[in-house]
Amino acid sequence: MVPKGDNRHRWVCAACETIHYQNPKVVVGCVPEQDGRILLCKRAIQPRYGFWTVPAGFMELGETMAEGAARETLEEACAEVSIGHLFACVDVVQAGQVHVFFTGELLGGYGVGEETLEADLFEKDQIPWDEIAFPSGYFALKKYLEDDGINNGTHLHWVRKKRS
Repeated sequence: MVPKGDNRHRWVCAACETIHYQNPKVVVGCVPEQDGRILLCKRAIQPRYGFWTVPAGFMELGETMAEGAARETLEEACAEVSIGHLFACVDVVQAGQVHVFFTGELLGGYGVGEETLEADLFEKDQIPWDEIAFPSGYFALKKYLEDDGINNGTHLHWVRKKRS
């Protein structure tokens, strides 16, 4: 139903008339770099099991986007990072998500978290482009390399994926 004063159909409790909003979920991640190489994780979960991705995942309540990106990197790659600047944002309309990517400096070693089969550092010209798990991660990596990880204040990119 469309609640009074609203312009969209919403999920409304028939008993108490509480509106249950259905809003996009935020996915946060980073492109961790160390000595000119980029850290990628091979997924141990669906969707896209066995494909490579930058460390990323759903933001949690009570954390900033940067904190979420750092947490996801620790969970997926057992790696601590210094989060840099936000450089890419992707609307994933069909999944009801917004993906936000930061630059990151890998502060030490890395490993394999529960959601990861393998983690490795890749030279920029050795990234396995045909094995990248998601279009948003592919986009983020391309933008990162195009911008060379530099924040000059002009590189916040938005992409809207069409509904299938």
